Amino acid sequence: MRREEFSQLPQLVQDYLIYIEAIKGHSELSVIEYASDLRTFFRYISVQKHLSPADIDENDIDLTNIDIGIISSVTLNDAYQFLIYCRNVRKNSEATRARRVVSIRRFYTLDTPKIKKSLPKYLTLEEAKRLLSVIDGKNKERDYAIITLFLNCGMRLAELVSIDYSDIKSDGTIVITGKGNKERTIYLNQACLDAITAYMKVRPNDGVKDRALFLSSRNKRISPRMVEIMVSNYLEKAGLGGRGLSVHKLRHTAATLMYQHGNVDLLLLKEILGHENLGTTEIYTHITSDATRNAINSNPLADISSSDK
Repeated sequence: MRREEFSQLPQLVQDYLIYIEAIKGHSELSVIEYASDLRTFFRYISVQKHLSPADIDENDIDLTNIDIGIISSVTLNDAYQFLIYCRNVRKNSEATRARRVVSIRRFYTLDTPKIKKSLPKYLTLEEAKRLLSVIDGKNKERDYAIITLFLNCGMRLAELVSIDYSDIKSDGTIVITGKGNKERTIYLNQACLDAITAYMKVRPNDGVKDRALFLSSRNKRISPRMVEIMVSNYLEKAGLGGRGLSVHKLRHTAATLMYQHGNVDLLLLKEILGHENLGTTEIYTHITSDATRNAINSNPLADISSSDK
């Protein structure tokens, strides 16, 4: 790997490489080896988390959209599966696999500088409404249904694109398969049911063999990348671009709105989102605390003290 290719890595990895060279004093060769190992690892993660199609050439995988949320979601099992992939698919030697273990472990635990735990980005209620209001064009029914499901159900991107129209039951539920092949039931509210009904009226049928709910312009299952581009375009159109918002942030938005406005219990929210651990869900309590603190601090009386009498 050449140094000029570092810019193709996730921003957090770029920052890490600068840190270990400038602060930790690693040699240039060592830094390049770390960069190469981490590039291989996150290319694997990108495919496993359905950020890139499984049949993509690894050199075409875009790693710049790997953010701290995705990096933090990596599990020990992901690392184990990566090592199996390195042995069976890449045919890496034992020495190479051992080096990759060191590179990944140090990135996550030993050498990496302390990273401030940031609150997930999300849309306010008014911003979410604005996003829905700008959806138009020849695929407006499809796009509206997709974004409505994201904002109301908090689905993951991979979960949404995998839905078949036959998955929707008569009682308005869908059973979807999330991370770790764990199934959970999603209950569709009226907004979701109305949006899907409107879309199904215009969804192509003649000659379409694909059972996917959401189709591309080629009448094939819509790809995760196409959904990402579509959402990004509408965010820009709604005046919400440039804030690091993405499809995954719509999932955060759904969770935040349910917690802040729907008085949803954390345990219930955990089940809705398909989180393995309650600790992952608890981030939304911090969002509420932060929003409450900011609201109180914005009170025009906040700066008045008894000494001002």
